[in-house]
Amino acid sequence: MEHLTAATRAGDLAVFQTKSVIGMLKRIQPEVNIEIKTITTTGDSDRRTTLWNLKDTGFFTSQLEDALLAKDADFAVHSYKDLPTQCRDGLKITAICDRNFVEDCLVSNLKIDSIEQLPEGAKIGTSSLRRAAQIKHMRNDLQIVPIRGNVKTRIRKLEEDDYDAIVLARAGLERLGLMENISFVFEPAEFIPAPAQGALAIQTRTDDEKTNEIISLINSANAQIETAAERKILNVLQCGCHAPVGAYAKINENRIKIQAFISNSDGTNFITREKEGFVYIKQKAAYDIAQELLEAGGREILKGF
Repeated sequence: MEHLTAATRAGDLAVFQTKSVIGMLKRIQPEVNIEIKTITTTGDSDRRTTLWNLKDTGFFTSQLEDALLAKDADFAVHSYKDLPTQCRDGLKITAICDRNFVEDCLVSNLKIDSIEQLPEGAKIGTSSLRRAAQIKHMRNDLQIVPIRGNVKTRIRKLEEDDYDAIVLARAGLERLGLMENISFVFEPAEFIPAPAQGALAIQTRTDDEKTNEIISLINSANAQIETAAERKILNVLQCGCHAPVGAYAKINENRIKIQAFISNSDGTNFITREKEGFVYIKQKAAYDIAQELLEAGGREILKGF
């Protein structure tokens, strides 16, 4: 019997996601025995610093990669949006899966179904400059208040602290069975997600042929294509994890539509671009969008981050 160890962050959502990946693998390879190794990352240890002030990349992923390289684990399950665009030497992304919910959503104790219904000056909690810039671009009267913690912690802070609403990834709420907390879901073409949002990335060692063969069985071709286009934009912009940048690619049969934006932090200089064409143009289209964003003012915006 093949025995594998899966590395994951220790939070409820990360463990759930890892168990879902193990479930996919077991349905295809029931004879494989898989145990979970939970690891505390830098981002999990530091719950006080706002995410946009954390200087390093990979603060939710580096320790998992360390475990892979040390052969303390055979594969790691990541929220793909957390991974830097450059893979560390000796590692690769072997499968991308479970991208069922790419959207952001708003959670509020107020009975609302659109951002327009929030009261003037409402306080919105988010840890993301991308979300903050889009909210300010839509409603410049709204106040952005940093918030940290896992999904359940943030929902508790909404109830206990002075927030009118918080913005979260829909995927996390869906996976944890907390959909009833969602006030409304943003359309991803209008409120553009983070590159690779909603997708799970399974990372392995490049030289581990047996594990790579098993993990590759759960790869989603469409999720791989869409996230590659989105991350290409991030890579060309060279903006790291902190700048307000979003990218969204969607395949419809043999065509792909790619949308992206870059903004300053308060949403007053908000630049968008989009392209649509046959799927085979995906990388060129993504590259062209990134270049157009840079030439339209993105270079000046990035100097501030």
